[in-house]
Amino acid sequence: MISYTSQYQTKIEEFSNLYQLKLDENNRWIQLGSIIPWDELVSHVQKNYNLGTGAKGIDLRQIIGSLIIKHKLNLTDEETLQLISENPYMQFFLGLTQFKSDLLFSPSLFVEIRKRLGKSVFDEFVNILIRLTHPNTEGVTHKGELKIDATVADQQIRYPNDLSLVNEARQKTEHIIDMLYEMLRDKLPVKPRTYRRIANEKYLKEAKKKRKQKKSIRKTLRYLLNCVKRNLEHIDKMLDMLPEKSFPLDYKYQRQLWIIHTLYEQQWEMFIEHKHSCKGRIVSISQPHVRPIVRGKQGAMVEFGSKLGLSLFEGYFSADKLSWDAYNEAEDLILQAENYKKLLGYYPELIQADKIYTTNKNRKWCKEKGIRLTAIPKGKKVEKTAYQKRKEKKEYARRNHIEGKIGNAKQAYNLNQIKAKLKKTSESWIGATIFVMNLSTFALHMKATF
Repeated sequence: MISYTSQYQTKIEEFSNLYQLKLDENNRWIQLGSIIPWDELVSHVQKNYNLGTGAKGIDLRQIIGSLIIKHKLNLTDEETLQLISENPYMQFFLGLTQFKSDLLFSPSLFVEIRKRLGKSVFDEFVNILIRLTHPNTEGVTHKGELKIDATVADQQIRYPNDLSLVNEARQKTEHIIDMLYEMLRDKLPVKPRTYRRIANEKYLKEAKKKRKQKKSIRKTLRYLLNCVKRNLEHIDKMLDMLPEKSFPLDYKYQRQLWIIHTLYEQQWEMFIEHKHSCKGRIVSISQPHVRPIVRGKQGAMVEFGSKLGLSLFEGYFSADKLSWDAYNEAEDLILQAENYKKLLGYYPELIQADKIYTTNKNRKWCKEKGIRLTAIPKGKKVEKTAYQKRKEKKEYARRNHIEGKIGNAKQAYNLNQIKAKLKKTSESWIGATIFVMNLSTFALHMKATF
């Protein structure tokens, strides 16, 4: 059962063994715990999300606070709970009234929370922080600068190549054949031939080559594709031999089978047509929602993960759009400006974006809404004063702030190493990371240390 004790009921003087522990009121965790609007965060979760029931009550502040610690310090689920059990400052931050040396809850609860909450709850957490430091201003129509850009939140997957993907599919289909054969021993005197030893030798021989030739790769790939095709045919025949209403495979293996069928069709299409891309291309069997996204960045022409449409104003960082498919980020500008107005009550006075956002549609929309856009005007060149040139140069330079923020998100908060496996848990991970980043900005507004 989920429970919660109001933030106003926990005071530092009441923390058990305070004088023996000698807690410092200036510690960052104590300062942060005193300014976070716990009641508002918990109230939003309680109203909108069912986190399940159980015999043991777990305080929602402990769950949210543990996620903050995890993403702030880039820890695993297990490391987070272990560190909390050793640190009285973190325990006070979580609202505990006495020091506990055992784990607060099972690490598996982190996974369950990520499944239940998703990205939207953390987006609202960010909005709560922003509203507390930016009260709605009556009568104001335009105010502030909105910086926008896009990036990819990279999933932590093995770098995909056709040979390794098809070989992995072969191995998984062989395992499914083994399981089905155990169920059909009385009907199948001999297990279907898979030639796994020969296939494995061929794959390793090609994979271990330092210099691979295209002809040799295609030959091995063709052999492995034939193996996968044969295995899938065996599986279909074996499934037909089982009773109609039976469910011989767990959901995990049913899902794998569906993914491998799609993967085989894609790989065969690319093999026949001598190409390396197709619509909805699968690059990971365990994470089929991940897509290759061409970014054209130096050292990383292709990234694998979700594409984020990001906005930045006065230090606050927001992911206005998350897509698992590649798209043109110019589509985000109107959405991001409208989100800005919905949150603050007025449009930005200036939108700072790079050239890809300066489409005719966006220019026209900004002009209609009275918003300036950092774009070179079309038509005849207009002479500008030295002051106007200096002003424009500074405005273009300030757009780099969002580039720095993205770099900070990837380097300090590991936004380029999303370790969650499922689509929803990955989205929740991204949302939690951005929320924790915004806590640093919120702490600055509240003159606290974090």
